[in-house]
Amino acid sequence: MALPLHAIVAALGGELHGDGGLLIQGLAPLEAARPGQIAFLSHPRYVQQLARSQAACVIVAPALRDAALARGPCIVADAPYYYFARLTQFWKRHLGRAPRAGVHPSAVVDPEALVDPSASIGPLCVVERGAHIGAGTVLASRVTVGEDCHIGARCILHPGAVIGADGFGFAPHEGRWEKIEQLGAVRIGDDVEIGANTCIDRGALGDTVIEDGVKLDNLVQIGHNVRVGRHTAMAGCAGVAGSAVIGAHCTVGGGAVVLGHLSLADHVHVSAASVVMRSIHKPGQYTGLFPIDENAKWEKNAASLKQLHGLRERLKALENRESPDTR
Repeated sequence: MALPLHAIVAALGGELHGDGGLLIQGLAPLEAARPGQIAFLSHPRYVQQLARSQAACVIVAPALRDAALARGPCIVADAPYYYFARLTQFWKRHLGRAPRAGVHPSAVVDPEALVDPSASIGPLCVVERGAHIGAGTVLASRVTVGEDCHIGARCILHPGAVIGADGFGFAPHEGRWEKIEQLGAVRIGDDVEIGANTCIDRGALGDTVIEDGVKLDNLVQIGHNVRVGRHTAMAGCAGVAGSAVIGAHCTVGGGAVVLGHLSLADHVHVSAASVVMRSIHKPGQYTGLFPIDENAKWEKNAASLKQLHGLRERLKALENRESPDTR
């Protein structure tokens, strides 16, 4: 497959410099692109790669127009990374590989489930009684949607995702565990993407809620009665324990954990492998990593660590008060 540059610009916009008839045969990273491929440069720190790149055309920001023109054809766009994302979608549509609407013959859909005719249900999927799959949503192979769970429009669920398994609820009694039946469901909004083998548990009484535009990577665990705010994104192996509330436009790095019953404000960003052990009420970037130890020792060390900054400031103040003769 090949597309001329003018067709790309006609579809996506941008300011084209160079031969509009130049054929583009593929997309590639800037440093690995070959002649005939298109790449992008979103940050000035990689400008040295621009001069060395063999790409037929590079998508750049206005500030990098001159550097790109010195190399060859380019498309100038205000947000090159966003432009490239839209280009990947445009390219895939022209490859003709968009999922086909309908239910694969090997899928199992309960007669009492409601699947929009425009949705795509892939091989070996299971959609249980009372579930609702919205318009244009795609369930890849082996996705399971449990009873009464609702998935909105234009969602993408990658292979092995499980929506609506029982949450982890057990009451201790006389040395054993008594199961707490999980009577809620899962409600997923529109334009949500859920990675491979990610699990979202149904609520114990109310529903687990994933709001519009949320993006979950592979192997993410969302516990029962969690609420994830719109356009929040979580990287692989992140985990959110039951009844936590994550705000809108948050990010949770790979392997990070949010403990149960906590709240994160909008625009909170949790670094990879961090453990959130208290609610966070202000936007910002948060990091927390501390060696494992016996709990009593860990609590004492953590308490001491929190005082280090104050002790440092007091020490600096004492040093500043010293006279030259005593130094």
